[in-house]
This record gives sequence, structure tokens and C-alpha cells, in this order.
Amino acid sequence: MIDITLENFQAELIEGSVATPVLLDIWAEWCGPCKQLGPVLEKLEVEYAGRFTLAKLDADKVPQISSQLSEMFGVRSIPFCVMFKDGQPVDGFVGAIPAEKIREFLDKHVPGADEAEAASEEAAAQEALAEGDTEGALEKLQHAVATDPANDDARFDYIKLLLQEGRVDDAKVAFAPVIAKTGLVRRFDALQRWMDAIDFAVPVSGPAPAIAEFDSKIAANKRDFDARFGRARLLMAEQRWTDAMDELLDILMRDKTWSEDLARKTYIAILDVIEPPKVKVADGQIPPDDPVVATYRRRLSSVVLS
Repeated sequence: MIDITLENFQAELIEGSVATPVLLDIWAEWCGPCKQLGPVLEKLEVEYAGRFTLAKLDADKVPQISSQLSEMFGVRSIPFCVMFKDGQPVDGFVGAIPAEKIREFLDKHVPGADEAEAASEEAAAQEALAEGDTEGALEKLQHAVATDPANDDARFDYIKLLLQEGRVDDAKVAFAPVIAKTGLVRRFDALQRWMDAIDFAVPVSGPAPAIAEFDSKIAANKRDFDARFGRARLLMAEQRWTDAMDELLDILMRDKTWSEDLARKTYIAILDVIEPPKVKVADGQIPPDDPVVATYRRRLSSVVLS
């Protein structure tokens, strides 16, 4: 629990709610219902085990904030509780309502226990990766997916890391439960295209294609788009991402809609694969772009819009 003042309002409430939802309890010393509600909220904060942060604001000591929120929601009495998420007040309730009603309110805005655990494991996995602990990251991501199978971000990161490590069969097993979502979730479509490229490079039967074969075809005919696309797929399989996008750009510069936009869609898939996880920032701020992704997005736009 934290006390909100004019000095810490921005850091604790606005910026703090970007990482974890914050329930702000607006109260006053003279308010009897406020004193009834306070202990209930404190017990619920313990019960929810970090899934939200309880903040308290004395309406008499910080009237600037309390009056602004009251006016925003059209509320004229206390206790008045406001839920902050991603730097914004999103909902609230008035009065010393029963604990069960508060739980219903919280459950609309606070991640479930499994969801919170999975998100925590995913964050820990990114930290492990930053420290070079790939096996630790895989273990945490696997646990996140098992804990919350609906967490698409964790599943994407898990499958992506498996593919990066060359564990293609394991990646396909992890991908199977969401294969039907490739038409709905663009990043899953990106993974599917990457796995297709790997299968193309290492076919179950027959000889594996070689880049030299495609090079000779392209040298003979620069508009041999099938050869260029085949070369791009081999580069994808080798995780030579910028080389693959350069090859796809060569197709797009000559035929923007070749093969029902296949080159453009594959190019976008690569961007989705190589883009690092977005860093959470306070409301109003823009997360920094990865320089490689930003550069190749601009190149695609200049070709498509020219």
C-alpha cells in the first residue's frame, strides 16, 4: 500500500499503473464509511498477491487530485475508489461496498492468478535472455505457456526461441494448439511462414535446395521471382533476416503484388519475427523502435508506396 501525494502522483499512480493496475482509495479522516472500507481493501491487496497495488489518497490533504477525479467521474461523495491501468483512470466505485462486490470489480481489471504468473514468467524469461541464459528462458516460457495457454505473447516468444535454437520439432509441437489462429494472429502467421521456410530448406524427401542454384537462375533472369523467393526462404531458414528481406525487396521493386502479395506478406512476417518485445512505458511516451526493424519498415513503405 502506498500513500499518494502531489510529489509521487506521477511516479506511483500514473507510471506505476503501466506495470501493475493501481486501485486508488480516496478517503478522509472524518469519513466513517472510509474507515470501514480501508481494512477490507488492505486484506484484498494481500489476497490478490501483487496482482494490483492499493494506493490511498487523503481528500483533505490532496484536494487537487481528488476533486479532479470526482469531477471526471461525476462523483460527489467518498469513499471513492478509482482503478488506474496503463496510466489512465478506467473505472471506479463509490461507498463501502462488500468485499465480494469489490472482488467482482477487481476481477474485471486485474489479471487472474494464472495470467499473472505466466506474465511474471515471461518477464523473467526476457531477463534470462538478456543475461545469455537461453535454457533458463526456455524453461520459464514453457512454464508460462503451460500456466496460461491463452497467453499468445508467451507462446510466440517460446516458439520463436525454440526455432532460433534449432529445435524445430519442439516448436511445431508448441505451435500445434494455435495453428488455427494463423489467420487471426499475425505473429502466429509469421511463425508459420518461418517454419515453412525451414521445411523448404530441409525437405523430408528429395535433395535440399542450395542458394547457388537460385543464384544461377537469378543471374540468367533477374525477373525469376520464384528463384528469388526460394532464395529468400533459404535465407530465412538460416536466420539471415536482412539478406532475406533484401531479396524480397528486389521482388517488390519489380512487382509489388507478385503471387498474391506473397513477397510482401513474407517480408512483414520477418519483421514480426525479428522485432524485440516492446518495453512498457508511461502513458504518452513512445517505446523506442529497434533500428533494424525501423529501417526495413521504411524501405518497405518506400517501395510499396512508390
